[in-house]
Amino acid sequence: MKKSTKDMSFIIVLLFLLSISKISTAIDTINTTQIFRDGDTLVSYGGVFELGFFSPGNSRNGYVGIWYKKIPGNTVVWVANKETPLTSVSGILKVIEPGVLAILNNTNNIVWFLNTSTVAQNPILQLLDSGNLVLREARDDNLENFLWQSFEYLSDTTLPSTKFGLNYVTGKESFLSSWKTNEDPSPGNFTFHLDTTGYP
Repeated sequence: MKKSTKDMSFIIVLLFLLSISKISTAIDTINTTQIFRDGDTLVSYGGVFELGFFSPGNSRNGYVGIWYKKIPGNTVVWVANKETPLTSVSGILKVIEPGVLAILNNTNNIVWFLNTSTVAQNPILQLLDSGNLVLREARDDNLENFLWQSFEYLSDTTLPSTKFGLNYVTGKESFLSSWKTNEDPSPGNFTFHLDTTGYP
C-alpha cells in the first residue's frame, strides 16, 4: 500500500520532534532550583564527558564522578567525594546559594560540600567538554571568574587542559594522588607533584 505525502510528512515531523526531545534531555548545567539524584547525569555540551553517581568495582559505596561518555566501562577521571563516600549510591547533588556545592545522603545529611569564598547571586554547576566541572555565575562564563573548578582539585587523572603544579598567586597546588584500591578512590600510597624548586 502506497503511503500518501501527508503521511510521510507526518512521520518526518514526528521523527524530528523525537530527536529534539532526546537532545533536550541531555543537560550540562544544574542550578539552585534543580535536584540532581542518582540516575541523573550531566553531559558536556559536545557529549565528551558525563557526571553522575557511581560505585567503583564491587563497592557498595557511592561517589559523584566524571567519566568519558563514549568510552564503555566508565573511565572515571575525577571524583568529588573520594574521602567521604555515600554508604549507598542513593544521594543528591545540590547547588545552594550563595555558592555551595553539596552531596547529601538519602536522609538529607551532607556527606561532602565545597564552599566558595565568593558570594554568587545565581550560581550554576556546569560540566565542560574539557572535563572541567565548574561552579560559576549563570551569566558569566569567563574562566577567570569561575567560583570553583575541579581542575584545581585533581584525583588520579590529568586531562589536556588540567592545571597541574603550584599556583603562585593563590598558593594552591594541584597534584595527582593514586586511588587506595580499584574500589576506593580515596588517596592511596602515591602522589605525583611538580617540583617547583631549582630549575624547571
